[in-house]
Amino acid sequence: MATVIQKNGIKPLSNGNGLVHQVQNINGFEQVQVVNDEVKPQIDEGSEEQCETKNEQCETEQTIEEPEIDIVINNVVCSFSVRCHLNLREIALSGANVEYRKENGMVTMKLRRPYTTASIWSSGKITCTGATSEIAAKQAARRFARCLQKLGFNTRFNNYRVVNVLGTCSMPFSIKISSFSERHREADYEPELHPGVTYKLKSPKATLKIFSTGSVTVTAPSVADVQAAIEYIFPLVYEFRKERTKEEKEALAKKKLKQLGEIPWTEEIEVEETENMTTTCASNNVAEESSETWD
Repeated sequence: MATVIQKNGIKPLSNGNGLVHQVQNINGFEQVQVVNDEVKPQIDEGSEEQCETKNEQCETEQTIEEPEIDIVINNVVCSFSVRCHLNLREIALSGANVEYRKENGMVTMKLRRPYTTASIWSSGKITCTGATSEIAAKQAARRFARCLQKLGFNTRFNNYRVVNVLGTCSMPFSIKISSFSERHREADYEPELHPGVTYKLKSPKATLKIFSTGSVTVTAPSVADVQAAIEYIFPLVYEFRKERTKEEKEALAKKKLKQLGEIPWTEEIEVEETENMTTTCASNNVAEESSETWD
């Protein structure tokens, strides 16, 4: 499950100029027919006030609402300490939902609600991943400490902090990432290594991955920094917008259906298998062509 920040009070973003587009009302005033050129029409002050109020009402009703951008928090990583030595073998033998990885020197423990995973070290340091909000991350961390306390360890919840937050959003348009990277020096675009543009911000401290489809991935120390980073990048990206193709629209529609869970699991497997088959066939064709050229 993912939490949408836009529904929790975040304002919709503007298109770069900070203005909301409005439609002017041209036919708002009443027409006055002039019988004689010498006689001028008389308009009362009350009628003028009524016309102004009508125009204001029409402008407010005909205001064009811009599409809202929903920021989805996918992962919140936090760390804390229990201030005591932990026997990993004892935790693995007597604990529930535990996996002991001796080669890594740690134990992984999972919770169902909230659905999170904790990496536990013998020094007492614990890292929790998988939460979809800061509140859920702290709740999961306290539950992990309580589970260790029930196993007989003298745990004390200490040094809790949110380490990293991963958020994603989808712009209502595609992006010309090549021209965007040429305009901004902070953008790092190497299509041979990664299909997206890496854009780093110093204030707020965040790293953004911008893709040509309009999707943006943000990693930041907190949820507020994720929101501030998207508000900062939106006017810069809006200048290089372009209309989406039919294939991109279909791909986004399928992605939304998968997030909502409307596509069954068997169909997802078939889609992944077909994609894998196409990639393997393409690689085989490339290998055959290269062998022919060498021969």
